[in-house]
Amino acid sequence: MRPGEQAEFEDFVRTRSSELLRAAWLLTGDRTAAEDLLQEALVRVFTRWRQVRRADNPIAYARTVLVRRYIDGARRRSSGERPGLLDDDPRLPRSAEPDVALRQTLVAAVRELAPVDRAVVVQRYLLDQDVAGVAADLGLSGQAVRSRSTRALARLRHLMGPELAGALSTHPDKEMP
Repeated sequence: MRPGEQAEFEDFVRTRSSELLRAAWLLTGDRTAAEDLLQEALVRVFTRWRQVRRADNPIAYARTVLVRRYIDGARRRSSGERPGLLDDDPRLPRSAEPDVALRQTLVAAVRELAPVDRAVVVQRYLLDQDVAGVAADLGLSGQAVRSRSTRALARLRHLMGPELAGALSTHPDKEMP
């Protein structure tokens, strides 16, 4: 790699790693696992940086790598393995905001989704990507993304219970049940 390319990659990591770490945490639900996932994704992006830097949207490429690495890892994981609860991680900051319980309930519910459904929900509603972008990232059709979104949101509403399900408000530009 040429020195200029290395500097560009380092700048990319500096400016975009917090966004990617947030996405990784939303996918994994665990800070340590998110850091590991981000590291794996950045290594993959680094090895292909010469091509990635010429792309129209390098962050989209990095997000795609991140999501695909997550799904691949989730497929390999044994069915009995369960990530720890968010409350178990003392390194995560605590907040006195009234919606903390809602956030924790939502994160716990998202963890219950199948890996591909979790990836769809995270990308579509938490990272605010459009259907076409999520479909391209995951190798699905637009209809499959919409179907998975509908089923995953219904499951989230069920898991969160009737009193909290109303908190899953719809985005005006997104088709949700």
